[in-house]
Amino acid sequence: MSERVRDFGKYGARGVKGHEAVARQLDALAGYFTTPVTSRRGLLARLHYLTRSDHARQAARAAGLTVTDRTLKAWLDGRRRPSQRNVERVEVAYRTVRRQNVARYLLRRLNAEGRGTRVEIHPLNQSQVPRPRQRVVEFRSLNVRQWDALVRAWTDANDEALDDAWVEKIVDLGSQWGQYEYVTNVGFAA
Repeated sequence: MSERVRDFGKYGARGVKGHEAVARQLDALAGYFTTPVTSRRGLLARLHYLTRSDHARQAARAAGLTVTDRTLKAWLDGRRRPSQRNVERVEVAYRTVRRQNVARYLLRRLNAEGRGTRVEIHPLNQSQVPRPRQRVVEFRSLNVRQWDALVRAWTDANDEALDDAWVEKIVDLGSQWGQYEYVTNVGFAA
């Protein structure tokens, strides 16, 4: 779209792309394990999550965790420690599988049988922008009724599709939608 912001932050404004804030909020709603993967407890929790069923193992393999069952068992028993690269793969696979597992639940809650979910959009931070260049950008709220494209893009970790889906939603703000392409926060609950 030609209306998109091209030189964000040129005069000192701070914020993140709206779709990144949406992804961050969806991640918070997904309820990941809080114990870091680098600790023994965090690693075991993720490995148990990824190996609790055949379906979970297949999803973990599809997400990039391609070690043998024997190696997984050794990690779970504590006989071997995974390399740093494999620890990162475990974390990526865990987040991917977790997103896939909670997506349907989140989608049902966010769509709320067609009523949608109220989204609060906190505008970008202009405290570092020189006074003559500041513009009035106020807090806005918007009711999003169809979350399918947003949740699908988040589940697939597709930033471009998530950005496009987010812009489709904020266009409902009218002619001011471009002011909310970058934000400090996007809040909603499910």
